[in-house]
Amino acid sequence: MRVLLAFDKFRDALTAQQACEAAANALRELHPGWSLDLCPLADGGEGFAAILTAAAGGTLQQVPVNGPRGDPRPAHFGLVTAGTIPAARALLGLPALPAAAPVAVVELAQASGLALLPPDQRDPWQTTTFGAGQLIRIAAGEFGAQAVVLGVGGSATNDLGLGALAALGLDFLTESGESLLPPVPARWPQLARIAGNIRPSLPPLRIACDVDNPLLGPNGAAATYGPQKGLHPEDIQRLDHASARIALMLCAHSHRPDTLMDMPGAGAAGGTAFGLLCGAGAQLVPGSTLVAAWLDLDARLAAADVVLTGEGCFDATSLTGKGPGTILARARALGKPAHVFAGCAEPQTAGFGDPALQRLHVITPAGIRLPDALRDAAANLAGAVATAFP
Repeated sequence: MRVLLAFDKFRDALTAQQACEAAANALRELHPGWSLDLCPLADGGEGFAAILTAAAGGTLQQVPVNGPRGDPRPAHFGLVTAGTIPAARALLGLPALPAAAPVAVVELAQASGLALLPPDQRDPWQTTTFGAGQLIRIAAGEFGAQAVVLGVGGSATNDLGLGALAALGLDFLTESGESLLPPVPARWPQLARIAGNIRPSLPPLRIACDVDNPLLGPNGAAATYGPQKGLHPEDIQRLDHASARIALMLCAHSHRPDTLMDMPGAGAAGGTAFGLLCGAGAQLVPGSTLVAAWLDLDARLAAADVVLTGEGCFDATSLTGKGPGTILARARALGKPAHVFAGCAEPQTAGFGDPALQRLHVITPAGIRLPDALRDAAANLAGAVATAFP
């Protein structure tokens, strides 16, 4: 029996790698003769750089940057060679990149992520993507990356990527010429003009993104993701209006059409996608498709007899481009039995696809408090796998 273990993270409990290992340990104990293929998944947030870098045989580089509230902190990015990711290189629109060319894998959440802040420090009026821009700048300038792939999940910000653009060369100035650094939304009323240019050494920048939110409006960055980042509901419209003013300024400075604000995905990471599209010439690529190609997922699925996947909460959003949903869809297309293990699940997702192919297991025992469920997630996952495969 050949088993593909392709888990995403269980937020606040297990990384994707730890989830794969917990499930694998249970299977090894019960079925030592089975062949196990561990394939941790990345969705653009926490783990994106480490997982993709390891899969391509690259190295992680740790450097000092500014965190989401400006505090100094270490963060890492990956370096791989273009020749190790042939399928992904084509999806990135970089087919002419030499095989030996270094490609940087940057994870916004490493420097500007929500998980880096305790709940009382989460405030999108005050958080910045400056550290994420530092990672891009260092990868390109000091390490010679000839392309940068940026995962934008898990951000703590709604600064339209202005912090990142400031790290990459733009100046955000008051009427008197004072630099606003970092240019967080709380300081936007003082922002009178934008000056400077993006560093000419910036290589092609690709943003791995699966959300389709525009920048503004009821489905935009502030309305959709602001509350989980600490934005008060009564401030959503105010931040949206402020974002519209700043976005128009950035479009004018960059000589880009303001229709970029309406592009699906522009609202990703609090508008960071918009800012980098507009100000740094970035391009969006479908994140789940990129990760599948990078990990050679189709070949690994084809070789498997059964597939195990899962994440912390399996719900309707899991079926709209996230890792486990992608795994299920691809397994179903190949006629492979697939099992989903989750800490919790919405009932309506249990019937996804053909019941003969998809099986959903909630690993958390009934009545368990959330802190205990998070603490015991590895043991609960291993127990659920053992029960499913006695």
